[in-house]
Amino acid sequence: MTAGRAGPPAAGTVVVVSGDPGTLLLLGFLVLLVVIVVVAVADMRPRTPRTPPRPEPISPLPSTGRRPQAAVVVNPTKFPGGLDTLHAEVEATFLSRGWSPPLWMETTAEDTGRGQTRTALDAGVDVVLACGGDGTVRAVGGALAGTGVPLGLLPAGTGNLLARNLDVPVADLGRALDVTFTGSDHAIDVGRMLIDRSGRDRAPEEHAFLVMAGMGFDAAVMIGVEEVLKARIGPAAYVLSGLQALRGPQTKVRIQVDDRKPMTRRMRAVIVGNCGRLVGGVALMPAARVDDGWLDAVVLSPRGIVSWAAVTWQVVTAARRGHPRVEHLRCRRLQVVSASPTEVQLDGDPLGGARRLVVEVDPGALLVRVPAAPTGVRP
Repeated sequence: MTAGRAGPPAAGTVVVVSGDPGTLLLLGFLVLLVVIVVVAVADMRPRTPRTPPRPEPISPLPSTGRRPQAAVVVNPTKFPGGLDTLHAEVEATFLSRGWSPPLWMETTAEDTGRGQTRTALDAGVDVVLACGGDGTVRAVGGALAGTGVPLGLLPAGTGNLLARNLDVPVADLGRALDVTFTGSDHAIDVGRMLIDRSGRDRAPEEHAFLVMAGMGFDAAVMIGVEEVLKARIGPAAYVLSGLQALRGPQTKVRIQVDDRKPMTRRMRAVIVGNCGRLVGGVALMPAARVDDGWLDAVVLSPRGIVSWAAVTWQVVTAARRGHPRVEHLRCRRLQVVSASPTEVQLDGDPLGGARRLVVEVDPGALLVRVPAAPTGVRP
């Protein structure tokens, strides 16, 4: 079912999926997943840092006489061979461009990027580069939102979804770094989520997200992915985890979009997106834009393998007819109240169970350094 879209577009799109055993359909579903993985892996070659060709060094900033400076917030777990080569090449790049040596900050399990970003802001840097996966990007971007200091992307994760949606190179850190000097700053929306664990919390947790947030199946998939396996086989790790989570139960939820009348659904997943393109170019939410002041959401309600196969086909092929188990919505504010604690994820990071979520859009809150005239962003 697709909500009507007459009049101004509503922010946010929600998809609900509900899934009976059938061997042939299960095989078909597996084939679709394999296709997604093949396409994704072909798009994810090993990221060997390289020093891009150097144009003439830029001059110091004329107004202050100082050279610009960046900070690099890097997740060291994404570089099992060590950071020495990366550090040396990144610093050489900045020096050759006429910049000061960058501040170099590593994330930890306790601080995944927010604290490092605040330190960089206190130092007065001109741009902060997030070098890691979507979790690192979320932490750094959340700390930069509202500051006017741009976020740069050095993709080094498995999904790299924000970079993909903004057409930042994901297979070559040298080309991605070059965007720092040749790109332009683009204002994108930031998602804000309140997580109420018990359904009665007086001070619910507040988190920012840049790509997608979800409750249900997608969060269960994230929980089931082992980091070691993800590092070894890439996106296929998500497929294996997803197959294990397919037979989970539906959850009764009450969904309210903006100030409309609440509606009750039995869902497998509610996914809210700031952007809608997944690994391999699969468009989960084709209408989603990172800069339109809206959020897109999908409610998935498959009841078994048969439903999952049909839903997957619709998502992969972006079929226009729609499917009764896939519901798209747009909103500026979305509230989901679950009958029981249900797993939650933000930009691929599992955050545990919750009874109530409130998601809102913060329009144009974050500047991101993107390639010139990116095709993935509306002007």
